[in-house]
Amino acid sequence: MTESQNAVRHTVTVPTSIDMVSLLGPGDEHLATLEQAFGLQVHVRGNRITLEGEPPEIALAERLLGELVTLIRTGQGVSGETVERVVAMLRAETTERPADVLSLNILSNRGRTIRPKTVNQKKYVEAIDQNTITFGIGPAGTGKTYLAMAKAVQALQSKDVTRIILTRPAVEAGERLGYLPGTLSEKIDPYLRPLYDALHDMMDPETIPKLMASGTIEVAPLAFMRGRTLNDAFIVLDEAQNTTPEQMKMFLTRLGFGSKIVVTGDTSQTDLPNGQSSGLRVVESILQDVDDVSFNRLTSGDVVRHRLVAKIVAAYDTYDSDRTERGDRSDRSERADGPRGAAPRRTGRPQAQGGRPS
Repeated sequence: MTESQNAVRHTVTVPTSIDMVSLLGPGDEHLATLEQAFGLQVHVRGNRITLEGEPPEIALAERLLGELVTLIRTGQGVSGETVERVVAMLRAETTERPADVLSLNILSNRGRTIRPKTVNQKKYVEAIDQNTITFGIGPAGTGKTYLAMAKAVQALQSKDVTRIILTRPAVEAGERLGYLPGTLSEKIDPYLRPLYDALHDMMDPETIPKLMASGTIEVAPLAFMRGRTLNDAFIVLDEAQNTTPEQMKMFLTRLGFGSKIVVTGDTSQTDLPNGQSSGLRVVESILQDVDDVSFNRLTSGDVVRHRLVAKIVAAYDTYDSDRTERGDRSDRSERADGPRGAAPRRTGRPQAQGGRPS
């Protein structure tokens, strides 16, 4: 930390019921994150933590310690990732308490608990509870499909619905599907595999084949939804950016009594043929004023995979934005100067080679 005339010193006393190793992390890992995030000098003696630095940063650091203490009291383990997420929420100055966001349990299975990890994820989960149709739109790794499936399993376990239907378009296969070996099911399965993988994270693997055999859980390509009315079901449409507007309308009108629909997708990764509109891109302008329909956007700040994934997503967003801006400037330039490479217009009397009058 650089010395400053405004630097002050403040001591925080941690309740004696809190394990200091849990709070500070193995090898004081969390303490190092706190120092780096807020530019402070930190000294620990027993359960007393002395913070030295700029007053606004000390105030944020004290709030961070308070949120971590609350999380520890709820029985949660505090990891380095948890500390970084709390710091990000405090910096964003949201109205949500980080401890409230990170302690919202959705589903527990085999000792593992699924929870939202960002403010936007919490809002998304709450929107699913409060609306019949919910859209989760955002880049890869933001948990939009995973959280939707966790809510589906939760609804099934609490008997709010009698079945789960998971679907996605098999756009990547296109007309080449018939050339793949095997039965139709064997051809389609690779495109549905991510949904199977998520199910195995959330349920006991031995129960899944039984539930699928009984029709309680159905995993099917979008084309199989046509002509059906789906009652008392929790329906998740994944990779919705690969639907056409007509397919999106077809899917949404499958909604039956006692059902919920969650639609997830990333409008920046559309695999539709060139020139074909994405149903996910146009549906918001159509349904934005319809009651009981919620649109939720997640960003690179909500990526919950490896920390490098968030940086990759942000870098691509910047690249796409810059390219669009360069394209706009180029278009304006071409409109002003005419098409690039066009021969200059000749005016006046023709000139001979060398520019001398003929």
